[in-house]
Amino acid sequence: MTTPKVEVRIGDITTVDTEAIVNAANNRLWMGVGVAGAIKRAGGEEIEREAIAQGPIQVGEAVVTGAGRLPHKAVIHAAAMGYDDSGAMIPPTRETVYAATRAALARCEERGLRSIAFPALGTGVGGLDLAVCAEAMIQAVRDHAATGATFPERVVFVVRSEEAAEAFRRALARTMPE
Repeated sequence: MTTPKVEVRIGDITTVDTEAIVNAANNRLWMGVGVAGAIKRAGGEEIEREAIAQGPIQVGEAVVTGAGRLPHKAVIHAAAMGYDDSGAMIPPTRETVYAATRAALARCEERGLRSIAFPALGTGVGGLDLAVCAEAMIQAVRDHAATGATFPERVVFVVRSEEAAEAFRRALARTMPE
């Protein structure tokens, strides 16, 4: 099992030095606020247009688009939450965050993308607990590596606060000890 190098950083996901970045998407792939809004503002509306053309998708799935003006090869839109047919929110859960993370990692493997940056999926608009999110996402990285996957070689969790960074560091220490 080749385990990717895992990092935790506080910062702006649109400026991280990775081949791919992950958009905290909804299943309809609209890019409104939070991480999605930041990616759309920095990379251009063509990212959202390309994403929407591939949707809607199931919660827990992920699709890939170009990166517009961003310095990345791809944006991977991972849907940890979404909306049902009546427009009611399908909230993020540990299971949907895990599934969306695994789907994003699978898109990396399919495309040979060596590095990926993730936000804390489902913790913004979705309101998922940071510790629950971190545990699910770190476990997904570990399980992806256990399949024999060779990509990505590097995973960066880019969060907005020290509190979030600490949640990911604790999950990393428990789930993927050095």
